[in-house]
Amino acid sequence: FQYAAPGLRADKKLVLEAVRENVMAFQYAAPGPRADKEVVLAAVREDGRVLQHAAPELRANKDVVLAAVCQNGWSLEYAAPELRANREVVLAAMRFNGDVLYFAAPELRASKDLVLERVRQNGNALRHVAPELRADKKVVLEAVRQNGDALQHAALEFRADKKVV
Repeated sequence: FQYAAPGLRADKKLVLEAVRENVMAFQYAAPGPRADKEVVLAAVREDGRVLQHAAPELRANKDVVLAAVCQNGWSLEYAAPELRANREVVLAAMRFNGDVLYFAAPELRASKDLVLERVRQNGNALRHVAPELRADKKVVLEAVRQNGDALQHAALEFRADKKVV
Protein backbone atom coordinates (compact mmCIF):
# COMPACT_ATOMS: atom_id res chain seq x y z
CA PHE A 1 0.00 0.00 0.00
CA GLN A 2 2.93 2.33 0.60
CA TYR A 3 3.68 2.41 -3.13
CA ALA A 4 0.08 2.97 -4.20
CA ALA A 5 -0.77 6.20 -6.00
CA PRO A 6 -1.71 9.10 -3.70
CA GLY A 7 -5.30 9.06 -4.94
CA LEU A 8 -5.68 5.42 -3.90
CA ARG A 9 -4.17 6.08 -0.49
CA ALA A 10 -6.83 8.77 -0.01
CA ASP A 11 -9.71 6.44 -0.88
CA LYS A 12 -11.53 5.64 2.38
CA LYS A 13 -12.97 2.32 1.17
CA LEU A 14 -9.62 1.15 -0.16
CA VAL A 15 -7.81 2.22 3.02
CA LEU A 16 -10.32 0.29 5.13
CA GLU A 17 -9.73 -2.82 3.00
CA ALA A 18 -5.96 -2.37 3.24
CA VAL A 19 -6.13 -1.94 7.04
CA ARG A 20 -8.22 -5.10 7.40
CA GLU A 21 -5.65 -6.96 5.33
CA ASN A 22 -2.62 -5.48 7.09
CA VAL A 23 -3.06 -2.84 9.76
CA MET A 24 0.40 -1.42 9.10
CA ALA A 25 -0.96 -0.10 5.79
CA PHE A 26 -2.63 2.62 7.85
CA GLN A 27 0.64 4.51 8.20
CA TYR A 28 0.72 5.03 4.44
CA ALA A 29 -2.82 6.35 4.16
CA ALA A 30 -3.30 9.93 3.01
CA PRO A 31 -4.20 12.57 5.62
CA GLY A 32 -7.94 12.31 4.86
CA PRO A 33 -8.40 8.68 5.97
CA ARG A 34 -6.08 9.25 8.93
CA ALA A 35 -8.54 11.92 10.09
CA ASP A 36 -11.59 9.71 9.52
CA LYS A 37 -12.90 8.28 12.79
CA GLU A 38 -14.28 5.10 11.19
CA VAL A 39 -10.95 4.31 9.51
CA VAL A 40 -8.90 5.11 12.61
CA LEU A 41 -11.15 3.02 14.86
CA ALA A 42 -10.82 0.06 12.48
CA ALA A 43 -7.04 0.44 12.56
CA VAL A 44 -6.54 0.89 16.32
CA ARG A 45 -8.84 -2.03 17.08
CA GLU A 46 -6.37 -4.19 15.16
CA ASP A 47 -3.24 -2.61 16.62
CA GLY A 48 -3.48 0.26 19.07
CA ARG A 49 0.04 1.43 18.26
CA VAL A 50 -1.09 2.82 14.90
CA LEU A 51 -2.68 5.63 16.90
CA GLN A 52 0.64 7.38 16.30
CA HIS A 53 -0.33 7.79 12.63
CA ALA A 54 -3.81 9.17 13.30
CA ALA A 55 -4.63 12.84 12.86
CA PRO A 56 -4.05 14.91 16.02
CA GLU A 57 -7.76 15.55 16.53
CA LEU A 58 -8.39 11.79 16.71
CA ARG A 59 -5.48 11.25 19.09
CA ALA A 60 -7.48 13.63 21.30
CA ASN A 61 -10.73 11.70 20.81
CA LYS A 62 -11.57 9.66 23.90
CA ASP A 63 -13.41 6.89 22.01
CA VAL A 64 -10.50 6.40 19.62
CA VAL A 65 -7.87 6.46 22.36
CA LEU A 66 -9.82 4.05 24.57
CA ALA A 67 -10.11 1.63 21.66
CA ALA A 68 -6.36 1.94 21.08
CA VAL A 69 -5.26 1.48 24.71
CA CYS A 70 -7.65 -1.42 25.22
CA GLN A 71 -6.00 -3.17 22.28
CA ASN A 72 -2.46 -2.17 23.27
CA GLY A 73 -1.81 -0.12 26.38
CA TRP A 74 1.48 1.18 25.01
CA SER A 75 -0.51 3.32 22.58
CA LEU A 76 -1.10 5.71 25.51
CA GLU A 77 2.21 7.23 24.44
CA TYR A 78 0.51 8.65 21.32
CA ALA A 79 -2.61 10.01 23.00
CA ALA A 80 -3.10 13.75 23.33
CA PRO A 81 -1.87 15.18 26.66
CA GLU A 82 -5.38 15.75 27.99
CA LEU A 83 -6.18 12.05 27.55
CA ARG A 84 -2.90 11.01 29.14
CA ALA A 85 -4.29 12.89 32.15
CA ASN A 86 -7.67 11.12 31.96
CA ARG A 87 -7.99 8.55 34.73
CA GLU A 88 -10.33 6.25 32.77
CA VAL A 89 -7.98 6.16 29.78
CA VAL A 90 -4.89 5.54 31.90
CA LEU A 91 -6.59 2.77 33.90
CA ALA A 92 -7.66 1.09 30.66
CA ALA A 93 -4.08 1.25 29.39
CA MET A 94 -2.72 -0.07 32.70
CA ARG A 95 -4.88 -3.18 32.40
CA PHE A 96 -2.70 -4.04 29.43
CA ASN A 97 0.59 -3.30 31.17
CA GLY A 98 1.24 -1.26 34.28
CA ASP A 99 4.48 0.11 32.90
CA VAL A 100 2.43 2.40 30.65
CA LEU A 101 2.05 4.53 33.77
CA TYR A 102 5.27 6.06 32.44
CA PHE A 103 3.22 7.82 29.73
CA ALA A 104 0.53 9.08 32.09
CA ALA A 105 0.37 12.73 33.02
CA PRO A 106 2.45 13.66 36.10
CA GLU A 107 -0.65 14.26 38.22
CA LEU A 108 -1.76 10.65 37.68
CA ARG A 109 1.71 9.30 38.41
CA ALA A 110 1.33 11.17 41.72
CA SER A 111 -2.14 9.75 42.45
CA LYS A 112 -1.64 7.55 45.51
CA ASP A 113 -4.72 5.35 45.02
CA LEU A 114 -3.92 4.75 41.34
CA VAL A 115 -0.28 3.99 42.15
CA LEU A 116 -1.22 1.63 45.00
CA GLU A 117 -3.51 -0.27 42.66
CA ARG A 118 -0.69 -0.65 40.17
CA VAL A 119 2.17 -1.59 42.51
CA ARG A 120 -0.03 -4.29 44.07
CA GLN A 121 -0.06 -5.92 40.63
CA ASN A 122 3.50 -5.08 39.62
CA GLY A 123 5.86 -3.81 42.29
CA ASN A 124 8.39 -2.66 39.72
CA ALA A 125 5.88 -0.08 38.46
CA LEU A 126 7.28 1.93 41.38
CA ARG A 127 9.96 3.13 38.95
CA HIS A 128 7.35 5.19 37.06
CA VAL A 129 5.64 6.93 39.96
CA ALA A 130 6.20 10.44 41.23
CA PRO A 131 9.24 10.83 43.53
CA GLU A 132 7.06 11.72 46.52
CA LEU A 133 5.31 8.36 46.24
CA ARG A 134 8.62 6.52 45.99
CA ALA A 135 9.20 8.05 49.42
CA ASP A 136 5.78 7.00 50.76
CA LYS A 137 6.15 4.04 53.11
CA LYS A 138 2.73 2.52 52.34
CA VAL A 139 3.37 2.61 48.59
CA VAL A 140 6.88 1.20 48.96
CA LEU A 141 5.70 -1.60 51.28
CA GLU A 142 3.02 -2.66 48.79
CA ALA A 143 5.51 -2.60 45.91
CA VAL A 144 8.13 -4.58 47.80
CA ARG A 145 5.52 -7.08 49.01
CA GLN A 146 4.61 -7.75 45.40
CA ASN A 147 8.20 -7.83 44.15
CA GLY A 148 11.26 -7.45 46.34
CA ASP A 149 13.24 -5.98 43.46
CA ALA A 150 11.00 -2.90 43.64
CA LEU A 151 13.17 -1.72 46.53
CA GLN A 152 15.69 -0.44 43.96
CA HIS A 153 13.13 2.18 42.87
CA ALA A 154 12.23 3.34 46.39
CA ALA A 155 13.67 6.32 48.20
CA LEU A 156 17.08 5.52 49.69
CA GLU A 157 15.92 5.65 53.32
CA PHE A 158 13.84 2.50 52.79
CA ARG A 159 16.86 0.40 51.89
CA ALA A 160 17.91 0.53 55.55
CA ASP A 161 14.41 0.03 56.97
CA LYS A 162 13.98 -3.48 58.38
CA LYS A 163 10.20 -3.31 57.98
CA VAL A 164 10.58 -2.67 54.29
CA VAL A 165 13.50 -4.91 53.49
